Amino acid sequence: MSEAYIVGAVRTPVGRRNGGLAGAHPADLGAHVLKELMRRTGAAPSAVEDVIFGCVDTIGPQAGDVARTCWLAAGLPEEVPGVTIDRQCGSSQQALHFAAQAVLSGTNDLVVAGGVQNMSMVPISAAMLAGRPLGHETPFGGSKGWAERYGTREVSQFAGAEQIAARWQITREEMERYAYTSHRRALHAIEAGHFRREIAPYEGVAVDEGPRADTSPEKMAGLKPLAEGGRLTAALASQISDGAAALLVASPRAVREHGLTPRARVHHLSARGADPIMMLSA
Repeated sequence: MSEAYIVGAVRTPVGRRNGGLAGAHPADLGAHVLKELMRRTGAAPSAVEDVIFGCVDTIGPQAGDVARTCWLAAGLPEEVPGVTIDRQCGSSQQALHFAAQAVLSGTNDLVVAGGVQNMSMVPISAAMLAGRPLGHETPFGGSKGWAERYGTREVSQFAGAEQIAARWQITREEMERYAYTSHRRALHAIEAGHFRREIAPYEGVAVDEGPRADTSPEKMAGLKPLAEGGRLTAALASQISDGAAALLVASPRAVREHGLTPRARVHHLSARGADPIMMLSA
């Protein structure tokens, strides 16, 4: 079996909802990191054998195989194929898995993996709700097999997160301490320039917009819970984000032929499912 090396990694800054990247077409965000990835690595774009991107809510400007749309919008060779995958929150990670598997198996020598999503432009769960005009309230309702196994219980990250907090007895205060520490660490890393090398600024946006310098434990404690009697608040939820990222995965032969420099080696891949109602516990 071959080896799979990551020889390049580029991302946009992560934009906040209605922030600096909100108006950027997803194809242009993806194209931006793809062009920069090819420029930084020096690999011949025509030698890339596949482009694998993760994306959730593949409707509207993210429909029609956005991986290939990004590649073509970047002005890169038409003969290179692309495919978009959806493993929900793990979609871009799975894109890397598939790229590495192709290289490890000897099927391909040079594969791009990454992901793109503009959640300001395509609202969260837009694809989940797209069936309503067709008479389908959710992707699960109407399935006899699903109903027999899971009934009509709500499939929601909010509900799942509340269940996790209750099951493992995680208090709101504990979560707020963790969230506040996360903000402070992210801000410190930004100030220290730790992310500068991996970011390709986009139209004047050069820094992640998510970390909040103005937050405090007191502000977090003052927020209302999302559900009556619940523990979760907006301060404990992932933000709505806009951005794109791309990696180049290469075999030893591609490393030699293209003069590439390995930055990491993919040596293990795994994926696991769990209760889809709790959904975040795998």
